[in-house]
Amino acid sequence: MPTSISEFKSIPNLEYHPDYTNYILRRDQRLAEDPTLPQTALPLGYPKKVGGPIVWEGSDWKNEAQWVYQLSEEELKEIDDGLHYFKRRNLSLGHLERENFPLPSLGPRLYELCQELYSGRGFFVIRTIPIEKYTREDLVIIYVGISSHIGSGRGKQDGTGAVISHIKDLTISHANEKGGIGNSAYTTDKQVFHTDVGDLIALMALDVAQEGGTSRISSTGRVYNELAATRPDLIQTLSEPWVLDTFGGDPPHTVRPLLYHEDERVVIQYSRRHFTGYGKQTRSPDIPPITEAQAEALDAVHFLAEKYSLALNFQKGDIQYINSLGLLHARDAFRDSGKHTRHLIRLWLRNEDLAWKTPFTLKPIWTRLYSAPPDEQRFPLEPEIRRKASGKTK
Repeated sequence: MPTSISEFKSIPNLEYHPDYTNYILRRDQRLAEDPTLPQTALPLGYPKKVGGPIVWEGSDWKNEAQWVYQLSEEELKEIDDGLHYFKRRNLSLGHLERENFPLPSLGPRLYELCQELYSGRGFFVIRTIPIEKYTREDLVIIYVGISSHIGSGRGKQDGTGAVISHIKDLTISHANEKGGIGNSAYTTDKQVFHTDVGDLIALMALDVAQEGGTSRISSTGRVYNELAATRPDLIQTLSEPWVLDTFGGDPPHTVRPLLYHEDERVVIQYSRRHFTGYGKQTRSPDIPPITEAQAEALDAVHFLAEKYSLALNFQKGDIQYINSLGLLHARDAFRDSGKHTRHLIRLWLRNEDLAWKTPFTLKPIWTRLYSAPPDEQRFPLEPEIRRKASGKTK
């Protein structure tokens, strides 16, 4: 580890796990070389400050009752009835929608909560589905059925049409997968702050870890406001084109900004591993290395998100919904045991009635994401490594 600014110059790139000492050294070096960086003008059209209920700090929230919706016995009965209503229709799971999973009293409440995602704080948790009562297939039907009242658009999570993904440690069960595991989501490792593609992220907890695995969220707007006030040069850097590694995809890399300003909102869309690699998926040597400005910007986003984050107490049977356009999220490292194995199921959702305007550069990604018709949507009941259309792991 470097101990001075001059030694820091020998570090060519970033690691997936941010190092605070390295971040401070890089920051100090860049400011020493150019003390005018904090006087940089914001990009054209970008505000000095954004507001609204989705701009918050973790300390603003005092009690989980502020974001947890506890299901009543009557609502659990409605969910059970919705399950049996759908199964009687003998439809494929891709046809799960509000009309095929009726929730007479809970449905309108879910729509109100969805408005909280797009127009309010940007997150909530439903507590709690009785996991032991149902088979895995029934749990998927319940999860997707409830979520259809939040957002009818379901995003493809890999190149095979899978619209659900199992988030758990696969390092042992899938150790021999071709291409290896290149995403910390499928390990017990810490996931650093990032965003997923699409509008909304849903996570249902089939089980929680023996220890650790805390889910953390943070307001993109709060991170933006601090950077805009103190380091507008990093706002400039984030809004410029970056080279993102696709790790064997076609094309082998893409180019786009990480930060967008649309309809008086700011959106960060990125995952750190595209610039650092992770595990066996190392950054391609054919792609230009991260610049010092980009390295500092990535670290600044992470450590500010961490500073203002909120920890969510994710319990077995909970369903967590967050706005991925307005919030960053992360996860602590965890330890499983014979009794408790952390296992989440993920959906990427969109509510067309309430959705934010998609930034122009992201529109092709969003179009591909939400393009699978019902009969082409796949719902794997067991964990698997996400794959590209080519068959390569993601």
